[in-house]
Amino acid sequence: MFPNIETERLQLREIRSDDAQAIFDCFSNEQVTKYYGQETLIHKEQAEAFVEFFSKSLKEKRGIRWGIERKGTKGLIGTVGFNAWSPKHKRAEIGYEIHPNYWRKGYTLEAVRKILSYGFHEMGLSRIGAVVFLENDASSKLLTKVGFEKEGILKDYMYQNGKAHDVYLYSLLRNKHHVKSEEVGESL
Repeated sequence: MFPNIETERLQLREIRSDDAQAIFDCFSNEQVTKYYGQETLIHKEQAEAFVEFFSKSLKEKRGIRWGIERKGTKGLIGTVGFNAWSPKHKRAEIGYEIHPNYWRKGYTLEAVRKILSYGFHEMGLSRIGAVVFLENDASSKLLTKVGFEKEGILKDYMYQNGKAHDVYLYSLLRNKHHVKSEEVGESL
């Protein structure tokens, strides 16, 4: 059973085959894929393959991805979840994207906070990492806001459109997550 999660304004739910168009709308947008390490989608069939990949990833315990849907509105506006999940080593990397029509409304922050809490409390993670293109200021700011610390730079770590890119490596440890939650006076 997929763990559907609610936040104040969002429903984080399983990504289904009928979400392929919404996935395509997001990943075919160059503003979304610019710092993603993923080529921009050209065909809807590529989005259908994404949906299959997300499902297979969960079955094989390599990752889990939620679709982000605004409450009271049908249709995904983005996704959030964990990649590179290693249950044995209690770690995963967080990933997220949202359609530009919904940028700067706090939706990504709201979804990320809830998923971090789920990762630490329900999945038993002790470390959540993130890799971010050096130029992706918005993502770096979001991660810092929720307590991630920059660990360093990974050289030529991501390839996009045939070009190597350096990325920042961020991490959030379970014991630091609790401290950050208390500092900002809220439960992540």
